[in-house]
Amino acid sequence: MSDPELQQIVCCMGLPVAGNPTQQMMERAFDAAALPWRYLTLEVPPDRLRDAVAGMRAMGFRGGNFTIPHKVEVIQHLDGLSEAAELMGAVNCVYFEGERLLGENTDGKGFVQSLREVMDPRGKHVVVLGAGGAARAITVELGLSGVARITLVNRSRERGEPLAQLLNDRVGVATEFVPWDGDFQVPADADLLVNATSIGLSDADARVPVDVSSLRDGLVVADVIFNPPRTRLIRDAEANGAITLDGLGMLVNQGVIGFKIWTGVDPDPQAMRAALEEYLGL
Repeated sequence: MSDPELQQIVCCMGLPVAGNPTQQMMERAFDAAALPWRYLTLEVPPDRLRDAVAGMRAMGFRGGNFTIPHKVEVIQHLDGLSEAAELMGAVNCVYFEGERLLGENTDGKGFVQSLREVMDPRGKHVVVLGAGGAARAITVELGLSGVARITLVNRSRERGEPLAQLLNDRVGVATEFVPWDGDFQVPADADLLVNATSIGLSDADARVPVDVSSLRDGLVVADVIFNPPRTRLIRDAEANGAITLDGLGMLVNQGVIGFKIWTGVDPDPQAMRAALEEYLGL
């Protein structure tokens, strides 16, 4: 598929694939850039992952995204990883460099790119709620972007403490783990609060256990939830004078990064966001 007149293909592999907003966003971006490309969603069970990756190689795919449950397992089928993906131990984007299939993780990169629209993270104190995959990706990229320190807040020590240790030892960013018990009060010296949990997904009224009075003027509050984009946390933060970032910006910027990796072309982020808003009925 090296002929530029032929249709190029990227794909998304994972479970489930029904109702995939990324497909709508990426195909809108291809159309806006006048590229004859397709973005396919493919349901691949875990026991067929090796075959699926081999099929990508054989059929000349330009790359793809991998979702749950493949983000970790796909690594063994790749030829190399970016620094961030290696530190996170997870991949959500793959691409070909010659014959080599390489792994990247755009989750955290998309967040940081969105954040830079309102704040330079370098030298800042960041509070991150959660210690799952999203928190891992975001904190690693924030550490690589030069934040001064991270306060990691999570209910489970079993997940929180190992992530804090990784950030301290391998990323080199001063990180403190704080057990999440009751309403968390955001420290007065924090510059950024990130909800990296799933609280609020598909529920605009779900409450993140945070002391609303600590969501003050000058604080940047970001939520990774994109559906709905105006979560209760975002609304509470705005009511208290904080600057806010919704999850749509992070998702769009992940797409922007992947698009550029695969095509070498800068996409239209406004067209991509419009596609997501249409998908969500906003």
